[in-house]
Amino acid sequence: MRIRSCHLPAAWRRLRPHGRRLLSTAPLVHLAPRVREALRNGEPVVALESTIISHGMPYPQNVETAREVEQIVAAHGSTAATVALIDGRIHVGLSDHELLRLGRGDEPVVKTSRRDMAAVLSQRLLGATTVAGTMLAAHLAGIPVFATGGIGGVHRGAETTMDVSADLTELGRTPVAVVCAGAKSILDLPKTLEFLETQGVPVVAYGDSAEFPAFFSAHSGLQAPWNLQRPDQVARLIRTSAELGLQNGMVVAVPVPGEHAETSAKIEQAIDAALAESTELGIKGKQATPFLLKRVAERTR
Repeated sequence: MRIRSCHLPAAWRRLRPHGRRLLSTAPLVHLAPRVREALRNGEPVVALESTIISHGMPYPQNVETAREVEQIVAAHGSTAATVALIDGRIHVGLSDHELLRLGRGDEPVVKTSRRDMAAVLSQRLLGATTVAGTMLAAHLAGIPVFATGGIGGVHRGAETTMDVSADLTELGRTPVAVVCAGAKSILDLPKTLEFLETQGVPVVAYGDSAEFPAFFSAHSGLQAPWNLQRPDQVARLIRTSAELGLQNGMVVAVPVPGEHAETSAKIEQAIDAALAESTELGIKGKQATPFLLKRVAERTR
């Protein structure tokens, strides 16, 4: 998921007119001091989601991973801004205490997308943001780049279930670039790319190949509409989109490094087994993706 991070600060300078959008003074948005200072100075900031902490991994691995990701962002010259909903405010940039609060499991945490944002804030619940929720928060804070593992998409069997992730519609209406390893391979990837096209969302395969990566695997057999090889090309794309006043986001899909990738056949076997198990157990809605990803990870170790 790396875009030659050593070049990020230089590439960020191309984004500064967009990234230095007026800092949000809305009473519902709290910027951590380090995030506020970085944005004020036109320095690179990368938004991060928090459902991976609350719903994606067990404790303490979840908190350790969150800390490690923030450290990687910092080591390459950017400020990490993990997003969560805490005590009636959208927190952009979390303290270590807040990461622990999300990860320990001592209190209920709501998986928060756009649909849930007002309810979680008004009821002062603890909320962890999805891709869609994080995009919305990042845009409110003036952060144009968000990094995550993989986006949601059109689920397999959506022609009967109508199960389509809100991540896709958010990408169609919120101008934030999402850097990820593609869409989660448990999804119907051809339909996901078709849906993104309908939403007017540019999809970029980053690197030497134009193939759209499939989260666990670098290979999906599908071509992305665009292929860029350098950070400055991606930065120009984001900036030009902002200058045009376009209100859509974009997907910058970076394949997982070869040493960490699984073979497509192995992944497909694991997905088929996980889907059959989820159907048998009647697992649907918000619970489906965490369950499927957990089962696929267990079967491919």
